[in-house]
Amino acid sequence: MTPLFRQFSYTGPVLGVVLDWAGTTVDYGCRGPASVFIKTFQEFGVSVPAAEARQFMGLAKKDHVRALCGLPSVTAQWLAMHRRIPEDIDINAIYTRMEPMMVLAVSDHADTIPGVFEAVAGLRARQIRIGSSTGYTRPMMDVLATNARKNGYSPDVVVCSSDVPAGRPYPWMCYTNAIQLQVYPLEAMVKIGDTISDIGEGLNAGMWTVGITQTGNEMGLSLEEVNQLPDIERVARLTAIKNRFQAAGAHYAVETVADVLPVIDEISERLSRGEHPRHH
Repeated sequence: MTPLFRQFSYTGPVLGVVLDWAGTTVDYGCRGPASVFIKTFQEFGVSVPAAEARQFMGLAKKDHVRALCGLPSVTAQWLAMHRRIPEDIDINAIYTRMEPMMVLAVSDHADTIPGVFEAVAGLRARQIRIGSSTGYTRPMMDVLATNARKNGYSPDVVVCSSDVPAGRPYPWMCYTNAIQLQVYPLEAMVKIGDTISDIGEGLNAGMWTVGITQTGNEMGLSLEEVNQLPDIERVARLTAIKNRFQAAGAHYAVETVADVLPVIDEISERLSRGEHPRHH
């Protein structure tokens, strides 16, 4: 049993992970939410390119709407259409329209990403508890988690942005995972996700962080589209994404969740030497 007050560095293995959902474990390319943001803003007379829609992915969905409304291109279009810049009442209206569309979209994007089942089996074989966090709200997540469970994927804990005072990059969802998983200390946990805000969330929580480069929001392509890329272009894109993650402070970056087990083992080895994620 861990003492109430630790006088020495933790030197045990990784005990828990916090996995993101869309783009990390389900919905290859994180296509569901991106399309909803584009369609919702179109209904308000504003055109948002896919790259801009994806820019704030991983945030709580209402925070994502607010961030998009702060973009100069969106502000200019809103001003031309509505004769004023977006205000809280407008953000609320956009989000209210978006939420039911998002629920429908996530129900259609619950397929697990290749390699997830093998990664989960490897984590469980290592006695590692599996949590999850998401920018989705509880109504959205109830649909997604139910469909994912039918497809064979079910983490031990599901924490949503609407369950905590604030979503990413605040650490509250990671803390809630640690409590519900009963894992301590936080350096014995690893946050795994496909967005910059995932990395921020994990770092702010004092966890190790792993960025997913190929299957998520940063790449933004389906499995079929990724497979159609010329090798030189795929490698260039993956390298650029890895560099962005590392610039954000990620400890590691891998292409898919299927690649995390060797990283988990390396982190356990580093912990055994007394290393800490904040030493990175």
